[in-house]
Amino acid sequence: MNKICELFGIQHPIIQGGMIWNSGYKLASAVSNAGGLGLIGAGSMYPDVFLEHIRKCKAATDKPFGVNIPLLYPNMPEMIDIVIQEGVKIVFTSAGNPKTWTDLLKSHGITVVHVVSSAKFALKAQEAGVDAVVAEGFEAGGHNGREETTTMTLIPNVCRTVNIPVIAAGGIGSGKTMLAAMVLGAQGVQMGTRFVASLESSAHADFKELVTTLKEGDTTLSLKELAPVRLIKNEFYQGLEQIYKEGPTVEKLQEYLGRARAKRGMFEGDLKQGELEVGQISSIIDKVDSVDNIINDIITEFNDAKVLIATL
Repeated sequence: MNKICELFGIQHPIIQGGMIWNSGYKLASAVSNAGGLGLIGAGSMYPDVFLEHIRKCKAATDKPFGVNIPLLYPNMPEMIDIVIQEGVKIVFTSAGNPKTWTDLLKSHGITVVHVVSSAKFALKAQEAGVDAVVAEGFEAGGHNGREETTTMTLIPNVCRTVNIPVIAAGGIGSGKTMLAAMVLGAQGVQMGTRFVASLESSAHADFKELVTTLKEGDTTLSLKELAPVRLIKNEFYQGLEQIYKEGPTVEKLQEYLGRARAKRGMFEGDLKQGELEVGQISSIIDKVDSVDNIINDIITEFNDAKVLIATL
């Protein structure tokens, strides 16, 4: 049996990314009901909202689901308490030191996975006791690694460095890219951008439609001085570029970014001045579809590609 399917108790080794403003309980439960692993994205939730989404997800699916918690979140103790009290069995952590919370989570029987952008950090995560790592390449949407290592380079490096299961992320949104990641050594894949453009995503409808129109080169990595993030090149991004031409400082960038810029864009639908985070794989997405159809299409293409390779 596939190691990732066995670890999480799921049918397909497909994990939905825990994306801010996109990954509420409707998306997480739909992915889990379709045989993958859905994740509630806690990064855009206050503790009371996080609790509400966990309870609604439990009511919407009897299949395994998890949560993604950025470790830089200011209310971490409260978020961890909610996870433990609500009996959540799978936690993906990111943006911080996994050593801080892994032992406590595992003492409550929780499976812990940490997101990394390099083999060095994958090894540190393994040493911290996590059960698996997500190795996320430069192509990914949202926050990203400063190294700008592509998924095709990152996955084999991580796989030869650690002994725990590796989940590939970044530039994966189809059955063929899923197969390619697994040929490189990954035991499963995590897809974020592909599920942004789903009917069940909590993203604004206008943002979902915009994602289906993007072409090659319409996204870029920026804001390395704060936290690297892949952005759509809209009016907000053009203003950001002007700051870089004039000579950016952390203070200037923070002032321009302001507060709730990502919410304004992805959740409220301000496509001009919002911060729009999405991966390079958006260039192959041409429609908003249901989670069921997305996963069925991915698995069908994955199996067809395996048959094709076998004939070469």
